[in-house]
Amino acid sequence: QVQLVESGGGLVQAGGSLRLSCAASGRTFSSYAMAWFQQAPGKEREFVAYISRGGMIINYADAVKGRFTISRDNAKNTVYLQMGSLKPEDTGVYYCAARPTNTVAVVTTEYNYWGQGTQVTVSS
Repeated sequence: QVQLVESGGGLVQAGGSLRLSCAASGRTFSSYAMAWFQQAPGKEREFVAYISRGGMIINYADAVKGRFTISRDNAKNTVYLQMGSLKPEDTGVYYCAARPTNTVAVVTTEYNYWGQGTQVTVSS
């Protein structure tokens, strides 16, 4: 098993930046592909970004391409989401997720482990 804890959320003005972190504990972090999902108010959880175990394969939702960057530091057991040019529609709870299979996955059911989420609010 792996336990995930997100941090770094907050309130930011449109156009601003935030860096989310997700710290993992438990079994070997590098054994898991990681992803970030967003759950906007009243909506289902949606895919934001994916990174493979070694960081070589990265995938983004179209809505965040060019604005967000996912990265990981396996020595620190942490995955990051650098968020820039933030928009009000980026508001929501952001969750990190882990799965042992090292292929791109964009649906929630493909992930085995989840953090508790961190709130991001972007004001206009």
